[in-house]
Amino acid sequence: MFATLKRAAKALRVPTQAERDMAYLNEAGDRLDLEARERNLSRRNLNRGLGL
Repeated sequence: MFATLKRAAKALRVPTQAERDMAYLNEAGDRLDLEARERNLSRRNLNRGLGL
């Protein structure tokens, strides 16, 4: 019974921002794509820190 509840809770859990960022980086096709995605995330985090 508790295993069923655990599975249901896991299925309904929303991924954290760090998990979404890691999934985004893992989708990179090559090194250049990965570097561009890293810059994109860095730029996004910088803008959030500045309140933009």
